[in-house]
Amino acid sequence: MFHILTITYLQPPDVIEGTRPAHLQWLTDEVAAGRILLAGRLESQQGAVLIAGDMSAEQADAVAAADPYTQAGVARYDRVSFTAGFRAPGL
Repeated sequence: MFHILTITYLQPPDVIEGTRPAHLQWLTDEVAAGRILLAGRLESQQGAVLIAGDMSAEQADAVAAADPYTQAGVARYDRVSFTAGFRAPGL
């Protein structure tokens, strides 16, 4: 299964920015490990979207729980899971 993980910020931007360096390092590591395929902030700047690779829902939840944003309580994750019936080459 693949997963769309949406992040919603729960704190003001200045609080988010204090945790952002740790979040970006975590994200870099997750992308390098292949667990996160795509990630970026929403146009509204009120959160972000991550696309998690082919893993179980429990694994996707564990990835989200490990995010410094989650651990600091500055953001929450929501997950939409789907079976990819069609895939681009390499996915």
